[in-house]
Amino acid sequence: MRREHGGAESRARCDDPAGSRSAVNPDDRVDRWLGDLRDTLARAADLADRGRDAFDVDPALPLAFEALSNRIGDLSKRLVHADEARFSHLVWRQAARNRDFVVHHYDRVDRDLLWRTVITAFPELAARVQAEIGSGGHV
Repeated sequence: MRREHGGAESRARCDDPAGSRSAVNPDDRVDRWLGDLRDTLARAADLADRGRDAFDVDPALPLAFEALSNRIGDLSKRLVHADEARFSHLVWRQAARNRDFVVHHYDRVDRDLLWRTVITAFPELAARVQAEIGSGGHV
């Protein structure tokens, strides 16, 4: 089977879980991404509720937070690119930059900073997501 690369047509299929060639409504995508981001941030909060001691002794927790940082940053990037005016607050770009650092410099991730990001920056972003959803979103 041949894989297609690039082009608007293949991007549209990637955005459409059914794989159809129908046009995707940009508002629907934004709503879906906001919902995904809300759910991902809730997972991060659930894991953070285990506390700092668990984070320090369970090697899976920092790895989980790195993976969640990747997803959160990717979704934030998508939202900023979809509507720069609506997602202009610095917190969206900070999440994207955090993702880039964690993904590309995983060997330099500071555990204390990762923990502070999860317990401080993620809840701030979650509040922004809820505000966006509550301001007329269809999520």
